[in-house]
Amino acid sequence: MSRLTNWLNRLLTFSVVLLPAISHEQIRDSLTLEKVYSLAEQNYPVIKQRELLKRTASINIDNLSKGFLPQFSLSGQATYQSDVTKISFSLPGFALDPLSKDQYKVVGEASQLIFDGGVIKQQKEVQRLNAEAEDQKVEVELYKLKERINQQYLGVLYLDEQLKQADLIKHDLETGIKNTEAQVKNGVAFRSNLNLLKAEMLKADQRTIELNATRKGLLDMLSLFINRPLSENVNLQRPLYSSFAMTNEIGRPELKLYTDQSKLLAQQENIISAKNLPKASVFIQGGYGRPGLNQLKNEFAPFYIGGLRLNWSLGGFYTSKKEKQLVAINKQFVDVQKETFLLNTNMELKQQLSEINKLQQLIAADNEIIGLRQQVKEAARSQLENGVITANDYLREVNAEDQSRQSLITHQIQLLQARINYQTIAGKQ
Repeated sequence: MSRLTNWLNRLLTFSVVLLPAISHEQIRDSLTLEKVYSLAEQNYPVIKQRELLKRTASINIDNLSKGFLPQFSLSGQATYQSDVTKISFSLPGFALDPLSKDQYKVVGEASQLIFDGGVIKQQKEVQRLNAEAEDQKVEVELYKLKERINQQYLGVLYLDEQLKQADLIKHDLETGIKNTEAQVKNGVAFRSNLNLLKAEMLKADQRTIELNATRKGLLDMLSLFINRPLSENVNLQRPLYSSFAMTNEIGRPELKLYTDQSKLLAQQENIISAKNLPKASVFIQGGYGRPGLNQLKNEFAPFYIGGLRLNWSLGGFYTSKKEKQLVAINKQFVDVQKETFLLNTNMELKQQLSEINKLQQLIAADNEIIGLRQQVKEAARSQLENGVITANDYLREVNAEDQSRQSLITHQIQLLQARINYQTIAGKQ
C-alpha cells in the first residue's frame, strides 16, 4: 500500500502544462475513462497544430502550383563599348552609317513552362506527405497524454475504494463503541477501553479527511486536462476488462509515423530524379532599343522574338548518386527506430503481462485472507459483547482485517492499472 500511496503523493506534485482556462460547465454525475480521453484530446493545446499544419501545406502546395502560370520579366540595359562592327569597304551609291558605341535596350519577356521533368508535381507530393507526417506526430503526442490520464483516473478510483474501506472500519468501531459503552455503564469494562475505541474512530475520521483532500487534488488536476470543472462528488466509472485478452498486434500511432516518414524519404528520392530531367518552355520577347535586331541599322527600333526554350542542366548528375545514398541512409535510420520501438514495446507488454499474472494470484490469496480475518473479527466482536476480551483485543482484529482489505484494494487497482497499461502500450485504447 505504501508504494501506491507514494505514487499518489508524487502524482499530486506533478506539474502539468499550462492549459486554457477551465470551462464553467461542471461535470457532476459520472465520467468514463474513454470520455476523459476524448475531452482531453479536444482541449490539449497541441491539437491546434493540426489546423496550422493543414493551412501551411495548403499554402505551400498553392504556391508550387503557380509554377505553371505564365511568368513575366522586364529588363533593361545601357552600355558603352570600345568598338563596334564596321564594314571596311564601300560600294558605289551605297552608304552605311557606323553603329554607335553607346547602345540601349529594354526587353519584356513572357514564358510558359510546358515541361519541368515532374519537379513541381513531386514537390507538391512532398508537401502533402510532410503534412501527414507532422500531423501523425501530433497524434503520437496526444496518445502519450493517455498515460498521464490513466495515472490520475486510477488514483481517484484507488481513493474511492479507500474511502469505502474507511466507512467499513467506522462501522466496526461504532459497533465496538456501543458494546463497550453498555459494559462501562454496567461496570464490567473500563472507560479506558471505551476511550481507546473513540480515539481510533477519530483517527478513522482523520483518514477520511486526508483521502477526500487527496481525491480533490487529483480531480482538480484531471479537470485541467479535460477543461471542465469536476464536482467533488463526481463518480468515475471503473473500466471493465472482463474480456481482457493478450494481443501480439501493436497498433500504436508511432508505427504510422515511421511509415509516413519512409514515404516522405522515398518521395525526396523522386525529386532528385526529376531535377535532372530537361525543362521546356515557350517564350516571347518584345523590346525597344538601339540597335534593334537589325545590327546594321543604327537607330532605335522595336523588335520581338518568340520560340521554344530547352534547358537541361547536367551538373546534377555529379551529385544525384550521393544524394540518393543519403536518402537510403535516412530510410535505414527510420527502420532502426521502428525496430527499436517494437522491441521496447514488446518488452513492456511482457512485463505488464507478468505483472497481471502476479496480481491475479495475489488477489486470490487476498480474498482467502479476508475471509479468515473476517471470521476472526466476528468472533472477537462476540467475545467483546460477552466481556471475554478487551477493546484493545477487538481493535487488533479489526485492524488486521482492515490491513488485509487494504492489500486487496491495492492489488485490485494495480491489476486494473496493469491491464489498462497493457492496452495503452499495445495501442488498443
